Amino acid sequence: MSNESPADRNVHPTILVCQGTGCVSSKSPEIYNALVDAIDRSGLKKKVDVKFTGCHGFCQQGPIIVVEPEGIFYTKVSINDVNDIVESHIIKGQWVERLFYQDPLTNKPIPRYRDIPFYSKQQRIILRNCGHINPERIKDYLEAEGYKALEKVLSEMTPEEVIEEVKKSGLRGRGGAGFPTGLKWSFCRGAQGQPKYMICNADEGDPGAYMDRSILEADPHSVLEGLIIAAYAIGASEGYIYVRTEYPLAVRRFRVAIHQAEEYGFLGKNILNSGFDFTVKIVQGSGAFVCGEETALIASIESRPPEPRIRPPFPAISGLWGKPTNINNVKTLASVPVIILRGADWYASIGTEKSKGTMVFALTGKIANSGLVEVPMGTTLREIVYDIGGGIPDGKKLKAVQTGGPSGGCIPADLIDIPVDYERLNEVGSIMGSGGMIVMDEDTCMIDVSKFFIDFTKDESCGRCNSCREGLGAIMEVLTRISEGKGKEEDIAFLSELAHAVKDFSLCALGGTAPNPVLTTLRYFKDEYEAHIKDKKCPAKVCKALIQYRINPDNCIGCGLCRIGCPQDAIRGEKKKPHIINSSKCIKCGVCFDICKFDAVEVV
Repeated sequence: MSNESPADRNVHPTILVCQGTGCVSSKSPEIYNALVDAIDRSGLKKKVDVKFTGCHGFCQQGPIIVVEPEGIFYTKVSINDVNDIVESHIIKGQWVERLFYQDPLTNKPIPRYRDIPFYSKQQRIILRNCGHINPERIKDYLEAEGYKALEKVLSEMTPEEVIEEVKKSGLRGRGGAGFPTGLKWSFCRGAQGQPKYMICNADEGDPGAYMDRSILEADPHSVLEGLIIAAYAIGASEGYIYVRTEYPLAVRRFRVAIHQAEEYGFLGKNILNSGFDFTVKIVQGSGAFVCGEETALIASIESRPPEPRIRPPFPAISGLWGKPTNINNVKTLASVPVIILRGADWYASIGTEKSKGTMVFALTGKIANSGLVEVPMGTTLREIVYDIGGGIPDGKKLKAVQTGGPSGGCIPADLIDIPVDYERLNEVGSIMGSGGMIVMDEDTCMIDVSKFFIDFTKDESCGRCNSCREGLGAIMEVLTRISEGKGKEEDIAFLSELAHAVKDFSLCALGGTAPNPVLTTLRYFKDEYEAHIKDKKCPAKVCKALIQYRINPDNCIGCGLCRIGCPQDAIRGEKKKPHIINSSKCIKCGVCFDICKFDAVEVV
């Protein structure tokens, strides 16, 4: 590796320490403080910068440290690694190879983040600054062309010109519905009534989704700048960001961004001497998934029960306190400044004919490389799962990918070459949603998956309409019955009928999309339903009522670990002789299976 120290090469290095929520939970603040102290002790305080950043996206590898300008990427750093990074890398110019990312395909270390497939195959527009700037330092954002789009808008463009530019770009809402953003803005601008309100929807409630949270933590000014530009376009003087209380770090950093923007004249009265006034308030939600729906969110801001209402009128005509209101997602607003700066034509050249630009996904589940992934619309599932995600661990086979969170559909492995955009996902029974993407391997039971998501949406239903309140409960009862081996052949048709009824007659998008996991698993994995009902078997060996644990005497050496670990005292056997499991006592907890080192415990 390198043999020269940064000082020898006249390089002014910057050490970037990730302090997104994931890395913070792994003690990255202590690592940051230790680095600052080590640099100070070495007499390099004036020659080396140590900065903290937000999420780098490759959360599985945290805590992450990047040394610039070389772009050296260190993974899973602990406080014990700090001295090596400073003494070896910074002082002696010798990279700490043991901290490099190991490519799972070649098993070779990759020193620079730009060469890691997880990053090199992405196109980061929304995440352009994440992991590169200090989110609590406005000067970092300004150095990355921050607020130049706002300056351009206020000095060179009318509100109507801004709206037309966003229309021309083809930007669609990244919160789930995919409605054309510029068109939405034009409706609100043309609506009668004052004042008008601009709201950022950061109520990210999908299980396993953290795209919006990470953007707010890593690049809050990009969202704020987009919010201000949108307010100028529609003619709003007051704005809100509605964010989950469960996101304390995101809330704190957005407060810092608001305060700094006010100090620099980008927010408040007479912004940049343009005569345009705009203020922003933060409203913290209480974790109700239904508040992702616009009218429920508005009701929550007004301190009313968060229940969706019938539309029309739409919020653009009658929203917050009965006044014209525009609501956009975090990712939508973060896209706006770069569209204004680089132009609508540039943005429209990315993606597909009807789905322009990029989308950020939280890639989770049975995947080698989990984290935040930003790719052009139209990128195939195969590229995301295998080229960026690194494929399925432990030699397992891909079974399905669910997009769109709990209201999304399960797409089977044989459709992995479909391009990911609004239209194609809708054709196969799924949705884009806000960007959740869960990968499932061959050990996944699709009935169990359907149960999990229906149980979630059932609990999160506001209960206002019968079809959603009663229908989801009825679906859950049927799924539970099937998973317990008590299903009937007519249950398959009954499930489909129930799911369509909930979908067709629910008031809001929660009920309208909640049956998607059931409908897609019925469509693509009907054989699994039939196996549970007819054969009383769970092919994935997941459903407890349909499986048994047994010990293969040919593999058992009588070590006794399973017997010691069993919480029910259901295992018997002499030392160094094969053991047996008493099925009448076994609660199928799986402890014996997990603890056995000799593959003697089998699931049948």
